[in-house]
Amino acid sequence: MQLYLHDLLADVSRPVNELKGFQRISLAPGEEKSVKFTLTPDVLSHLNVNMERIVEPGDFRIMIGSSSKDIRLKGIFTVKE
Repeated sequence: MQLYLHDLLADVSRPVNELKGFQRISLAPGEEKSVKFTLTPDVLSHLNVNMERIVEPGDFRIMIGSSSKDIRLKGIFTVKE
């Protein structure tokens, strides 16, 4: 499973699909497993125009799938100040 994020309101240009986590799992036919990702400030941070590492408040799109071309779950969350 791969976790991608996109900062919808960043002050600098950011990738549309930025890989922020992954877990390799094996499934037998019909088997289901839970996968957990933890979003820390480090995962949400980026360098601003002054080359300072920051976490900007705002909306982030979260995408989970087997690859960037096979996104199976999407959502939006908000980081507040």
